[in-house]
Amino acid sequence: MYRKQTVLVILNILLPLLMLAQSKNNPAFRLVPLGVLGGIDESNLSAYMLAPTGSNNYICLDAGTLHYGIQKAAVNKVFTVPGDKVLNQYIKGYFISHAHLDHIAGLIINSPEDSTKNIYGLQSTIETIKTHYFTWESWANFADQGETPALKKYHYQVLVPGTETTIENTDLKVWAFPLSHSNLISTAYLVNSNNNYILYLGDTGPDAIEKSNNLQNLWQAIAPLVKSKKLKAILIEVSFPNEQPDKTLFGHLTPHWLMAEMDKLAALTSPDELKGLNIVVTHLKPPVSSITKIKAQLKAANKLQLNLIYPEQSKALNF
Repeated sequence: MYRKQTVLVILNILLPLLMLAQSKNNPAFRLVPLGVLGGIDESNLSAYMLAPTGSNNYICLDAGTLHYGIQKAAVNKVFTVPGDKVLNQYIKGYFISHAHLDHIAGLIINSPEDSTKNIYGLQSTIETIKTHYFTWESWANFADQGETPALKKYHYQVLVPGTETTIENTDLKVWAFPLSHSNLISTAYLVNSNNNYILYLGDTGPDAIEKSNNLQNLWQAIAPLVKSKKLKAILIEVSFPNEQPDKTLFGHLTPHWLMAEMDKLAALTSPDELKGLNIVVTHLKPPVSSITKIKAQLKAANKLQLNLIYPEQSKALNF
């Protein structure tokens, strides 16, 4: 009897630990970076394929680089099918944060070889794509709106902030949040897979410089997900080292400003709840010396003990 009770006590202790370990070992998302930098290398610009674990139904968060990133991923055995199949069959839609070239050039250039799918974005982003890129003077109109003749390969789907949208041909849902990026509106996308979440931010400046509450509103929206451990990662930009003057940030973050924003999130949750949160640092701008400095400054300022991750092109991440 004593031995049986001892076994039961041990099981009661170990089972929760085993269940926690199992949950950590079963990620909800697979993220494939096709491009990670903020310039000047046109072969490595912001683009991230995201799918639920075990699925090949991806969305593409921004599309600065497509072809080169896909081909490199195929060489690295991230995908076991040819690159053209990844482009045509795996990517089910594009979520463009804003229409600056380093976030959309791959989509435009690859459009002749692509398959029919949706382009998602806020109204201002869609209007820029429609009137400046998919026109017959700039390229060709591969979309189903705008200049005639419209080739109708892509369908524009305007997202409404504060409204959850089901993503066609996937099991994913998304919420869009406006961001301030100097003189235009950028976007953050909160992606939901079976009540697990990843947050992707396009280019953004800090609220204090942008004279905005957009990041504060975003942190308030995701705070419950941080508390419940349902938020698996935040992808957020840091473009410049701290030496960059505030007046020439042009709607970007530095290590100082990222940590200031993370302090705001910690105030809405707690430092303990933020500890270990995956922060994928995107959009680092060359040269290499600046990137090295950014990483050193982030490490020194990481009082919240965030799990800082620096994505590499064509190397998959699991969350």
